[in-house]
Amino acid sequence: MRKTRRLPIAVAVIAALGTVAACGGGAGSSDAESGGSGTYTFWDPYPQFDTSSQWGKLVEQCGKEVGVEVERTAYDTTDLGNKALLAAQQGNAPDVMLVDNPVVSTLVEAGILNKVTDVGLETGAVQENILGAGTIDGAAYGTPIGANTLALYYNKEVLDAAGVDPASVKDWDSLTAALKKVKDKGMKGITFSAINTEEGSFQFLPWFWGAGGDLTELDSPEGEAALSLWKQWVDSGYAPKSVLQNTQTTSWQEFATGDYAFAENGTWQLGNAEKAGFEYGVISIPGRHGGSAPVPTGGEFVTVPVQEDTARYETSSKIVTCLTSSANLLKTDTTLTYVAPTEEAQKQQVEADAKLEPWVTAVAAARGRTSDGLGTEYPVISEAMWTAVQSALSGGQGPKEALSQAQEAAGKGQG
Repeated sequence: MRKTRRLPIAVAVIAALGTVAACGGGAGSSDAESGGSGTYTFWDPYPQFDTSSQWGKLVEQCGKEVGVEVERTAYDTTDLGNKALLAAQQGNAPDVMLVDNPVVSTLVEAGILNKVTDVGLETGAVQENILGAGTIDGAAYGTPIGANTLALYYNKEVLDAAGVDPASVKDWDSLTAALKKVKDKGMKGITFSAINTEEGSFQFLPWFWGAGGDLTELDSPEGEAALSLWKQWVDSGYAPKSVLQNTQTTSWQEFATGDYAFAENGTWQLGNAEKAGFEYGVISIPGRHGGSAPVPTGGEFVTVPVQEDTARYETSSKIVTCLTSSANLLKTDTTLTYVAPTEEAQKQQVEADAKLEPWVTAVAAARGRTSDGLGTEYPVISEAMWTAVQSALSGGQGPKEALSQAQEAAGKGQG
């Protein structure tokens, strides 16, 4: 079992990420009375939603339902993680916090989050693979608000012109054959993000896992097969060289031109897909030899940070329960374009919008990036992996050599 490091890790993480401005407003400085009245602080990574939005109104409503005022502060995702670490050091962490799922393990190892069982939260209805992204050493430290993940969007007009039936794409060979047909007709194949950030790793993982790769062994034959596939596509002109700089947003913008047959992208692009001006569809990312490839789970967890005044946990848990109830999950996940983390809410989503069905299927096959005991080792592995992808696709190294160096770098980084 991994040794749990407490707050000193926060110092190292903050130093690595840069200087962060001090923040206030946490429970430690609140005038709220203990255990269920006054003001409870809530942080989330949704600055795009103000108090007039459906999400903002839900947070306010949940406070009223449990008899308190919820003081909500929204930060960008990276900023939120930084501020959470610093606030915990200063003793003024918020009462409730919504964080990106890979951040959960970092906050747990810093001693910042409570186990759900210690604060009375129920997670039994949540799909196990989605909950796994916030589970460390067998214990859950939050409950997911929803999940997003990746699949392949396709442009029906381009595929029809190339004589490709999307239902024929069942494995890597059939997908590559489809890309060849598209290119032979003078059109563009597939776009994705291979940028040297977490976005690049996020998009590479379905191919890595779809080959049977294991993140503890980046240089395995399976990993080499996945990277060789992407390199083949770029070298053959099936994918543009711009994938090296593409974020998931710029990759989508390429697909939205109407020139590409396929784009690897996420649930969050569904609204943009409806505005694209051409008929589109969605299929699962295929595994190397067939079936749906495991895809990484995106999305956030609602957590209850550690407080000096433990009497506050009861009310904090009631706020979390309100935010993640079946009725509210449906509204929230519709607003966020997320797949709900419970089967009941997923069924309601598909009944309301049949286009969500392939995404529900994709989420069912998804994996947490920090699952399988990786925890805070994942960011080190991810950086080594995206570095290898960049090196191979740019022609600096072959896939085998690039992944061999990545494995060595990951081992040193975890030491």
